[in-house]
Amino acid sequence: DEVPSAHHASVTLGVVPNQIGTVAMAVYAAGVIDATSVKVGFMVSDYDLALETLQASKEALKGTNTKLIGSLFADNLLHDGGLDPDLMVKLAKESNCDGFLIDTLVKDGRNLFDFFPEERLKEMVMEGKELGMSTALSGHLKMSDLDELARVNPDIVGVRGAVCQKGDRDARVYWESVAEFKTQLDLRATGEINVHNSNESTSQNGTSDNDWIVIDGTNKNCAGIIAELSEQISKTPTSILEVIIPDVLNTYDLILWTEKNQHQILTQKKDPSGSLRMLIQP
Repeated sequence: DEVPSAHHASVTLGVVPNQIGTVAMAVYAAGVIDATSVKVGFMVSDYDLALETLQASKEALKGTNTKLIGSLFADNLLHDGGLDPDLMVKLAKESNCDGFLIDTLVKDGRNLFDFFPEERLKEMVMEGKELGMSTALSGHLKMSDLDELARVNPDIVGVRGAVCQKGDRDARVYWESVAEFKTQLDLRATGEINVHNSNESTSQNGTSDNDWIVIDGTNKNCAGIIAELSEQISKTPTSILEVIIPDVLNTYDLILWTEKNQHQILTQKKDPSGSLRMLIQP
């Protein structure tokens, strides 16, 4: 149920008015044209009103394949009555969104990391993935933020100025900048550029005689892998789980997930294809 990763044709409504019916109609239109997703953002709003708006928006998308993405802005609290962006995961969960986006509104040189520390963003992204949501971050992000972004590891990173000619967000998108940004992301995804401390490896502690279940994470995002792991553990809590992880960055999210849920990583090793195989004991 995650937002498809191959091709996106999304609709962005921006900061929506405090008018539930109007917003729901706009969201319905996005569903009619078969957009991949529609983003609904809130700046100055009451939490309950934002929740009701997203619930009405979800209802408006019934019968369509369009995914609903709730959005809050990291700098909302600069405005009187701004909706606290720290409530993003709670809001997305309670409104049954398919995913969430945290962005910024200010254009004064500050970016996402000026309003949210890396560790808190990492926590929020992990919470979203555990709920099976698509997670996206944006907000005046630059090439120099790539290491932090890779450690946070959202499903989607939104950029504009970073890929425009001469870094000017009002200029045209520069394909060479897009290519370089993607190349740098891929280098971190494959582990060729290591953005984590080398001491995050785990020890080998042996296995038990319990059932051995393989979970193939190929063509799955991190949220999908975690969701399948959680479901399997709930069914067979004494089984040993072997997880195939094609994306190195997802390894660190799984380490955090296992620690948070008090599971144990027994071993992890790379196979000839470059994928990593991790043994987890619940």
